[in-house]
Amino acid sequence: MESEYKLLGGAMVTLALATSALVVVPYLQVKKVEPSPGLKPYTEVQLRGRQQYIDMGCVYCHSQQPRSQNQAPDFQRGWGRASVAGDYFYDTPHLLGTMRTGPDLLNIGARQPSVDWHLGHLYQPRAYTPGSNMPSYPFMFELKDKAEEGDKVVNLPGDFAPEGKVVVAKQEALDLVEYLLALDRTYPVAPASVIK
Repeated sequence: MESEYKLLGGAMVTLALATSALVVVPYLQVKKVEPSPGLKPYTEVQLRGRQQYIDMGCVYCHSQQPRSQNQAPDFQRGWGRASVAGDYFYDTPHLLGTMRTGPDLLNIGARQPSVDWHLGHLYQPRAYTPGSNMPSYPFMFELKDKAEEGDKVVNLPGDFAPEGKVVVAKQEALDLVEYLLALDRTYPVAPASVIK
């Protein structure tokens, strides 16, 4: 009976040490991170777009964590510098992602700052990136005979434009694009963004 208590006590001590090492210590380290200089909080529209990003499952195919040059050629791909902890200060929950079916999006707002490009790409990705396996999101748009005042018309290239109709972006598409444009971490990284 005494050996069972020792075994149970040893297991409890091991569990407590593992919890401290794997949960508590990293939390205390990350808790001290400051936002990177130049990083701004998301606006209300960008937060709605971020929710669209989550709802549409974009995180399943796109990461938001460019890696350093010695780990992967992300900088050479044009995805931007390696991210630092301060780049994610306002991201709760984080959307780092684990897949790279599509390109990394942390700096898509700097690489592709065109609202029209993003809207067209959401409506029909292959019109902008031939061979893309990204799904299209036509339900985020309306087909109309004629645009009304205040409508954001999506100008599609050539054969991708529906004949005799105009494609108009719904608010959820506009919100998502605002979030994507906010993904611009091209400001210089200062030591203040590193864990203190």
